[in-house]
Amino acid sequence: MTRLLEKLHRSPARRYEMDMTTGSLLPKVLAFSGPLILMGVLQLLYNAADIIVVGRYASSQSQAAVGSTGSLINLLVNVFMGLSVGSSVLVARHFGAGDIAGVQKGVHTSITIALISGVAVGVFGLVMAKPLLLLMNSPEDVIDLASVYIRIYFLGMPVNMLYNFGAAILRAVGDTKRPLYYLSVAGLANVLLNLLLVIVFHMDVAGVAIATVASQLISAVLVINCLLHTSSAIHLDLRRLRVDGASLKEIVRVGLPAGLQGSIFSISNVLIQTSVNSFGSIAMAGNTNASNLEGFVYTAMNAIHQADITFASQNYGAKKYSRVRRVLWCCLGTVTVIGLGTGLLFLVLDRPLMAIYNGQEEVIAYGLRRMRIILPTYFLCGLMDVMVGQLRGIGFSIMPMLVSLTGACALRVVWILTLFQIPAFHTPEVLYLSYPVSWLVTFAAHMACYLIAGPRKLPKADPSPGA
Repeated sequence: MTRLLEKLHRSPARRYEMDMTTGSLLPKVLAFSGPLILMGVLQLLYNAADIIVVGRYASSQSQAAVGSTGSLINLLVNVFMGLSVGSSVLVARHFGAGDIAGVQKGVHTSITIALISGVAVGVFGLVMAKPLLLLMNSPEDVIDLASVYIRIYFLGMPVNMLYNFGAAILRAVGDTKRPLYYLSVAGLANVLLNLLLVIVFHMDVAGVAIATVASQLISAVLVINCLLHTSSAIHLDLRRLRVDGASLKEIVRVGLPAGLQGSIFSISNVLIQTSVNSFGSIAMAGNTNASNLEGFVYTAMNAIHQADITFASQNYGAKKYSRVRRVLWCCLGTVTVIGLGTGLLFLVLDRPLMAIYNGQEEVIAYGLRRMRIILPTYFLCGLMDVMVGQLRGIGFSIMPMLVSLTGACALRVVWILTLFQIPAFHTPEVLYLSYPVSWLVTFAAHMACYLIAGPRKLPKADPSPGA
């Protein structure tokens, strides 16, 4: 078996993979990140299509219903999305160390977890959708539409998990091209189904949700088919689907804190969404549209975060500690340039971009109030995420979670429950200011932890090749 796996590892299928442990860093980081950025942009375009179609061909209430469910969906799924991060780190580390058997165990454990978690989250979401929306103070003219959308969305959770875990496995070995191809096909289907179901069949938010689930099914089938038929180390054999105890332990060690962090972060975002809801459906629609536009900036920065965690994991597995440190500074510089550049560009074009989503002046005005605070400072979020990626890539799991939850999540909650409750400060602008303040504080805390604790994981000198 070992010889067979080694043969697979040397096969032509590796043309999609990337050795991150040698060569110039910046070109490889950009080559890895480029397809991820395009993937993120495509996903946002497809999400934007959902919002634009219901905004143009249904109502502002339908638009608010689709947009306002995002924070709740993230709250329910982020624990398991965090486990996909653990899967990626595990596979990348074994891949960098040349441990093909370890890669195989990681692949099969990850896909098994995806199936189990997809079913569990789907059932929970179906049952709890409306009670949770009631807790979020969804307005009466929005809540029924939001309930329809979120229940259909959660029916597709198993295929959503399969795609995300499968794509994480491909990213771990440097393959960001094939997930881009698959997402392009699925996204095109999403747009066409949106137009058909909403404009032709007048299915409103149900049509948007069905189109989303159908596109997720297509992307999941494509990525699993890729793993089934690849002849590289990440080959998937359905007969070997099972949970390997050691692999599960490592996935949970890295991924569970990441997932809990994401879910608890979502609690703060749910509180922010609840606060936005208090301003009415027009404010909700404006916030939804601005948030979607900001997502284009975030997805570019998040690609650098993904590069950071994967490059750090592979090089840490290869015991190239000095290169791990260079990965961090390379990614910090890159994410600053990307975050500032795209944020300021979108700020210049804010009104025309907002008008694409919804032509109502009131909706545009609410969206601009958010964008003019978030966009100039968004690069701080990128810096924060890159630090988290580096810490997780070298084996820290609890520390970045605790720092992020204290510096970002807890700070936002306190902000909402104190400053925002003062009548003079009960405005959207004060609410949105909680974001850049929390990003800056959390980035500084992560950097301090890295400088203090990092040397324990990263010796000053790399071991000799024969060591």
